[in-house]
Amino acid sequence: MHGYSRLGTGRSNATPPSSPPSSPRFRHGRGKNSGGRATKQRMVERLVFMLVSAVFRRKGVLLFAPLLYISGMLLYMGSLGFDVVSLKNTVGVVVHKRTPPGSVYRSPQVFEKLWPFMEAENNGRANAKILYFGIMQLMMAWNSSVHQGWKPCVDKIISKTELPKSSGFLIIEANGGLNQQRLSICDAVAVAGLLNATLFIPIFHLNSVWRDSSKFGDIFDEDFFINALKSRVDVVKELPEEIRQRFDNNISNIVNLRVKAWSSPTHYLQKVLPKLVQMGVARIAPFSNRLAQAVPANVQSLRCLANYEALRFSEPIRMLAENMVDRMVKNSSQSGGKYVSVHLRFEEDMVAFSCCEYDGGEEEKREMDIARERSWRGKFRRRGRVIRPGANRVDGKCPLTPLEVGMMLRGMGFDNTTSVFVAAGKIYRAEKYMAPLKQMFPRLETKDTLATPEELAPFKGHSSRLAALDYTVCLHSEVFVTTQGGNFPHFLMGHRRYLYGGHAKTIKPDKRKLALLFDSPNISSFRWEDFRMQMQDMLRHSDHKGVEMKKPSGSLYTFPMPDCMCKQAEPRNENSNTTGLV
Repeated sequence: MHGYSRLGTGRSNATPPSSPPSSPRFRHGRGKNSGGRATKQRMVERLVFMLVSAVFRRKGVLLFAPLLYISGMLLYMGSLGFDVVSLKNTVGVVVHKRTPPGSVYRSPQVFEKLWPFMEAENNGRANAKILYFGIMQLMMAWNSSVHQGWKPCVDKIISKTELPKSSGFLIIEANGGLNQQRLSICDAVAVAGLLNATLFIPIFHLNSVWRDSSKFGDIFDEDFFINALKSRVDVVKELPEEIRQRFDNNISNIVNLRVKAWSSPTHYLQKVLPKLVQMGVARIAPFSNRLAQAVPANVQSLRCLANYEALRFSEPIRMLAENMVDRMVKNSSQSGGKYVSVHLRFEEDMVAFSCCEYDGGEEEKREMDIARERSWRGKFRRRGRVIRPGANRVDGKCPLTPLEVGMMLRGMGFDNTTSVFVAAGKIYRAEKYMAPLKQMFPRLETKDTLATPEELAPFKGHSSRLAALDYTVCLHSEVFVTTQGGNFPHFLMGHRRYLYGGHAKTIKPDKRKLALLFDSPNISSFRWEDFRMQMQDMLRHSDHKGVEMKKPSGSLYTFPMPDCMCKQAEPRNENSNTTGLV
């Protein structure tokens, strides 16, 4: 009987040693075709051997370097991590998949370990070195003289000339929440100026998520808006009688031009303008993101004028918001009237949309499924849609909980005497999730605590008007904390840069890093000093990002420099205290 070697390259006449019984997995498969399968297997083994031999002879091992590197990184990050458990008196092992670091919400356990250190700091027992660095960080955060150097100069950018003859009336429909509407309004002003059109006061679409029936005049000051634009763009509250009669007093009868998203100025001049001149009126609905970011300077300047100068909130919103700011300043006496504002996106709809999981178990999953179906009707149940909560958390896509925001701020050096304003809608399970934030920051306020029920009554049920109150209080805070992105923080960061010399004191967390810190596998030895060091690095990074110029693909609503602001020139000599704009 002849037997092949393990590589199938030679024969032997010796009697083969007895072999162990074959595996039951293959034993039942043996039959008359087993010899053919064995031959094929030997051929594959020989080919593999020849390939490996050729690679190593030609020093081709470097070809495997990228594969080895990627495998090593995956193992390091835990994506391919396994826990292997041996079972006594049995054959084989049980393999459990280990969750990647940062993929599970374990922040409450981290807080439980860190809270004694926070309390020690509150009672003045913290290490002197730690206190020193915390104070230095706060001094940098409160310092308003740093980074000054830019000034608004819209009036210098836009020349005041007599308006040309109107090409017709432009009607747009703004949708979404407060700042999505704001973007549509500013883009409409820019398009109207480009086409020499008369802009009809924008119509607000009743959004299925925001559910706010407010009109333009309920949120913004119509007369101020019209007057601020009068020498650049003509804006009217009513259409002429002739136009109304032609369309039976129904704006929806006007042909909708359906412009694609991010359309260029050329598209408007070539496609929209001829129809506008022909019909005397044009309607574009919806008008969200219908103008490209990159446009000529004269069109861009109209965006600047509309957003930063012409749009101000209606008088009822403005009066209450100013009172709320005054109350925050009075409550912040221990920090010189300066307070921190936090945009907290932990409402039910945001948690549902993010597809992240927290610590609510099956009840939370059921509530989130209901919320997703209510607002997005089957979007998350489409074929091929896979929801990976752990991957979302590792990737920094999960909304920070109030607890996580509080730990981050305490690590950055803001102590329990800091006044904090939280801008948010209805927080998901507020009683549970807000409690630890209030524990860390007893001087915490929201619009519901700053304003009386009687003051808020006219705004209830109108999410955009309530968001306008939050926007104003955040606008005038010393430091603004954004936690989840979206139009609200992007517009706010740009507005704060515009008002405060080009520097927005904004804390923008690195949520990928936070996911790992809040899920430390060595939680028992997690030290407060280490955590603070990480948070202070994050604060410094945010401060450096406070002054940023707009990139070609960027938005001036977030980065007003240099389109809407001018750099201040240095004094010409030592005896001169004056500066100019360049």
